Amino acid sequence: MSEVRVGEADFDVAQEYARLRDSGGGTGAIATFTGLVRDSGDLSGVTGLYLEHYPGMTEQVIEDLIRQARERWQLRAVRVIHRVGTLKLTDQIVFVGVASAHREDAFAACQFLMDILKTSVPFWKKELTESGEHWVEQKDTDVRLGDRWGE
Repeated sequence: MSEVRVGEADFDVAQEYARLRDSGGGTGAIATFTGLVRDSGDLSGVTGLYLEHYPGMTEQVIEDLIRQARERWQLRAVRVIHRVGTLKLTDQIVFVGVASAHREDAFAACQFLMDILKTSVPFWKKELTESGEHWVEQKDTDVRLGDRWGE
């Protein structure tokens, strides 16, 4: 079982965890990741983010990543939620949750999905600052993390 949601609505981490926990018999581990709009304090002047995506294609790419994760690890359930639109500092952006029989598969699949999500899914991020806004390029560190999975 898997679910992918992309949209402006926020999500409840406890509800998403409960859905993973209720994925059926044999689940022995759940790994989750929740990403937030980073609050760098007053140093950067960032007041929020604006995220755009390519509707339809974005969901399809995420579904393909989940298929790849299922080929690598024994997974019972996967949930990926990504928000778009205007987000304030400390708002939730992304949730990745994986249920598996064993912790190794849950940890690895969750990290794989998040690492690859950052570099291969059609999202565009604009930083909103006190002095204006600008599009953000992919970080080299994100590319390196994605590359380690051989994608």
